[in-house]
Amino acid sequence: MPRRTIVYVDGFNLYYGAVRGGPHKWLDLERYFKLLRKDDEIRRICYFTALLDGPRRSSQAAYLRALEQRPLIEIVLGKFKEKQIRCRVERCKFTGSRMFTQTEEKRTDVNIAVRMLDDAYRDCCDLFVLVSGDSDLVPAIHAVKARFPKKQVLVYVPSRNPVRGAAVELRSAADRHRDLPLAPLKHAQFPRRVPDGAGGFIEKPSGW
Repeated sequence: MPRRTIVYVDGFNLYYGAVRGGPHKWLDLERYFKLLRKDDEIRRICYFTALLDGPRRSSQAAYLRALEQRPLIEIVLGKFKEKQIRCRVERCKFTGSRMFTQTEEKRTDVNIAVRMLDDAYRDCCDLFVLVSGDSDLVPAIHAVKARFPKKQVLVYVPSRNPVRGAAVELRSAADRHRDLPLAPLKHAQFPRRVPDGAGGFIEKPSGW
């Protein structure tokens, strides 16, 4: 019988590692993972992200609305938090404040970890497919494997960069690991206009 599978996607890891700068941002995640995991019974695809501010917000909003039209997709939102960073460039000759504001994504790793453990305890799946390269998720994998040794964890690392894509700790914690395949991306794109379920359409952002 097909394995019951849940997919957990770190949205920013996926974006910066696999689609940024390319022509495949308008990605239908449900279609993509059905192509990638043809023999699995995919129960749910959890997409973890945080809402952007600034000029990219409208494009992200359109994409999230498009994802919401797919029945297997569940969007889980974290948040951005501002923090003060001190400039450490010793040669900088600026005489004003050496502090500047930087935004940091919060809660995504915790949200993924909690959801994986909750799904494990509720026996929602047999295979956990994690799309990330973040070593902060290693404890979550260890916890799932320690408490439910029959369950399998597969990690796909989304990175074109060999250094960032190494993800040695995360790969070592999983039962199996792969680089996220890029070839199927072009075969899993939303149409330019996605029906919104209310008689209207969600338009693909310009430049995507």
